[in-house]
Amino acid sequence: MFYRASLQAAAALASLSLLAGCGLLPGGDSDVEQKLSVGTTSSPSTLDPAAAWDGSWELMRNVFQTLVSFPTGSTSPEPDAADNCRFTDNTSTAYRCELRKGLKFSNGDKLDAEAVKYSIDRIRSIAVKGGPVGMLGSLDRVETKGDDVVVFHLSKPDATFPFVLATPAMSLVAPSAYSKHKIRDDGKVTGSGPYLLDDYEPGDRSELVRNPDYKGFADRKNDAVTIRYFKESGAMVAALKKDEIDATYRGLGAEEVVNLEDNKDADSDLQIVESVGADIRFLVFNPEDPAAGNPAVRRAIAQLVDRDALVAKVYRGTAEPLYSMVPKGIAAHTTSFFDTFGDPDRKKAERILTKAGITEPVAMTFWFTTDRYGSSTAPEFAELKRQLEASGLFRITLKSKPWKTFQEGFTKGQYPVFGRGWFPDFPDPDNFIAPFVGKDSVTGMPYVKDEITNQLLPQSRKESDRGAVSKQFERAQEILVDDVRLLPLWQGKLYVAAGEDIGGGERALDPQTVMQMWELYRKASW
Repeated sequence: MFYRASLQAAAALASLSLLAGCGLLPGGDSDVEQKLSVGTTSSPSTLDPAAAWDGSWELMRNVFQTLVSFPTGSTSPEPDAADNCRFTDNTSTAYRCELRKGLKFSNGDKLDAEAVKYSIDRIRSIAVKGGPVGMLGSLDRVETKGDDVVVFHLSKPDATFPFVLATPAMSLVAPSAYSKHKIRDDGKVTGSGPYLLDDYEPGDRSELVRNPDYKGFADRKNDAVTIRYFKESGAMVAALKKDEIDATYRGLGAEEVVNLEDNKDADSDLQIVESVGADIRFLVFNPEDPAAGNPAVRRAIAQLVDRDALVAKVYRGTAEPLYSMVPKGIAAHTTSFFDTFGDPDRKKAERILTKAGITEPVAMTFWFTTDRYGSSTAPEFAELKRQLEASGLFRITLKSKPWKTFQEGFTKGQYPVFGRGWFPDFPDPDNFIAPFVGKDSVTGMPYVKDEITNQLLPQSRKESDRGAVSKQFERAQEILVDDVRLLPLWQGKLYVAAGEDIGGGERALDPQTVMQMWELYRKASW
């Protein structure tokens, strides 16, 4: 039997079960080892945090520690490897953390202040293009004070810096196992997180086992987790129905979600838990491409794209139209693209092109990845192609690659137009603007907008009250609309599908929408 539960409903049901005295307990028999298998279409592109600014975070959150993190239900960073952290001044330029006592890495090395400094300095030393170095733009230097205290000195006020430290990109690594000058690529991990990476087969599976030396906030409700990587969401759901895996995260297609919610397979005992999502999808235009580099071409596409039709045909209620890079639910969200372009209009698009001297259909190639965002990605781009070509103003060729090679391609500027998804590093409007502008844009292509990078972002980062930064980010969104270098399409919802005997799905996704495997458990009757 299928059922759909919101986070609030799931919590309420759990409470009622306990009150009734006949509920289900996590873990069951204490003598029985809890082993789970979880499927996803989001396999890591790297195991090294210094190179990771993508879905690799899903694995990293579970095998590494950060100084601070986002436990489920938190709206601001809380201590993890740190015992406490705070700004020591009124200008948000010095952030001090004191470590927990007795921390060590999985190879036995001590996790001390020097290891923290090494881990953060290493990200800047290697400086992977399109990697997390772009998140450390405000960091001046890292200072250690004895074994247990580390101070981050910032070159400018940055109230978002604790949020940055909470991302898996800032995971702490053992200096003896990670070179300061190159990315580790031997398929192994030396961390201090809730789990150890016992075995790893790229594109196939990760075997996680409980770390006996872990000291942090995670309350592990299982002993071991196998993460299986699928190329197609259909195969992942089939494995779930056959009890080959216990749960899924990241990559469920719209059709699978709707089928589960509509109870179309009444013989299966499965559940699907929906949570609010801030993940977004958008198009990126390469300014070096003859066609995509023309502002008139970009604006004409923005005038033609029908988000309502896209969401209705392809995503069937599992997503909603997005008219800004800052999604609904995040402070400073606007509808700036709709305010500028209104409803799709072929005549307006034609006038934009004609005014720029373009009178023939524009030939362009759109690229997308085949194995990161679920099976709906291909139909999504087919629908975009249909819409643009129906206008008679464009001829679109579609091409695709698996994520790892796709990522290599866009960071080298090889694609004229390509689709990207963004799962927030942290729930703040800064994280939907800053990563995409500047010399180290996560799109792999510099996008220098001085007003945003030199004025709006610095102003907003002086404000510790993150609800008071709307003015700056509303202006930033106006600038992005004017350029149309990035074209927002839709924002989605997040779903965890699992066997009916699996608990914890309503708590498994943290505020960064990263899967916390330790929250999952197999239920057992009293």
